[in-house]
Amino acid sequence: MNADASRVVTRLFVPGQEGFDQQESRSSAVLRRVLALDDDEAQQALDDVVARFAGRHHGLIETFNRHAEELSDRLDPDLRLSAERRLLLGAAFTCEYAIEGAALCNPSMVAHPDQTDSPDGHVRVIMSVRGIGEGHRSSIGFRTGLINPAGDLCLDSPPSFATAGRQEEATLTASAFRAELRRLRGSGEDADYVLNRLGKRFTEAELEGRLKLLERQVATRKQARRIIALIRNIAERTYAVRFESESHLSERVLLPAMAAESNGMEDARFVRFTEDDGVVTYYATYTAYNGTDIGQQLLETRDFSAFASSPLVGASAANKGLALFPRRIDGRYVALSRSDRETNAVAFSDDLRHWQDSFPCQVPVRSWEMLQLGNCGSPIETEAGWLVLTHGVGPMRTYNISVILLDLVDPTKIIGQLSEPLLSPQAEEQDGYVPNVVYSCGALLHAGTLVIPYGISDAAIGVATVALDRLLDALEPM
Repeated sequence: MNADASRVVTRLFVPGQEGFDQQESRSSAVLRRVLALDDDEAQQALDDVVARFAGRHHGLIETFNRHAEELSDRLDPDLRLSAERRLLLGAAFTCEYAIEGAALCNPSMVAHPDQTDSPDGHVRVIMSVRGIGEGHRSSIGFRTGLINPAGDLCLDSPPSFATAGRQEEATLTASAFRAELRRLRGSGEDADYVLNRLGKRFTEAELEGRLKLLERQVATRKQARRIIALIRNIAERTYAVRFESESHLSERVLLPAMAAESNGMEDARFVRFTEDDGVVTYYATYTAYNGTDIGQQLLETRDFSAFASSPLVGASAANKGLALFPRRIDGRYVALSRSDRETNAVAFSDDLRHWQDSFPCQVPVRSWEMLQLGNCGSPIETEAGWLVLTHGVGPMRTYNISVILLDLVDPTKIIGQLSEPLLSPQAEEQDGYVPNVVYSCGALLHAGTLVIPYGISDAAIGVATVALDRLLDALEPM
């Protein structure tokens, strides 16, 4: 599966603020030019835009109206615009963004929450993909398909549209705030003054009410302004996105929605998580990148229509690649971690969003992993143990995929591993946006076959399969 540059979404375009230009916005000058057009030229320009782009987007007229509203504060309040000129104004401040314009890579795969139409022996699946567009900005997209009893994957044809969701307010979690404030040296009586009255979970409005009260006390609280800024920055990292129910899953795209991920949402590792009471939730850990710093976020959804994103905090979530186990172990959440950037470790927590301590279980030893190790998605439970796809980076920054097997009861213990890579870049897979890489963010086991979607040098996505029994037989016992 190759990147498709025709998959585009609309977004607000502000001339002078394209990201490389740090000067003032040119919005007022552009607005004056739009208003200076005579009625016939304005109508002709609008007709041309609608004719060329209406077939590429849902709700294009609504988008133009919404973007025109963004400019309303620059207009004379007594000015009355015609509906046509208002739409042209919105179109002038709208652009298309090709979500896969540069690359497509790093998939993960889970069983679809709705299996009602799956033939006997088949499983319907959702594959998340990382699309990379202009400015190396990453987003999370989806494909759907069906795996037959032999392990063959047939992907559905994606719709011609791509659709971004509508951002909504989400519930905030006190434990995430407290852990992140400790890391930022922001804990103390000022933070307690805000959080102690809010309970374990609260809304953004409730938090803002407490911050307003603290703002009144800046004369007697020296650190108040700093703590308020820290708390607001943490709060921004929690948000929700909802898609229209009639939109097709494969057209939905999660775009960067906050400053911490302004340069991308990278490498989502989706897992179908089953709680002890049988409730199923789909989680994904992903890397938020702002062009300088990285942070890890947690996506949560039940139906792939409504999503919530919140920060992952703690020492074990300090780097890329946290991957959740699909269930609790001995009552606790468990995750694969690579907080030191080169060693596979296992972390335990009572709080899904706070990961403090981890226990190393695999260090780089072999030549093809000498630069670093990491995981390729969440562990897969088998009768023999937790099957973990790993990645190892060797000479010439070549990424390989291998396998370890962890004990079901004590996942810090490796009970088997391959002595060589399971997948390495072949000659025809070496070239791409990032050369010499095979990389997965999550495989799926079906009817005794391990189905591994993987990125090929960040240029395309392929699928590899292997019989589970054959793979387990090839593991060296530890």
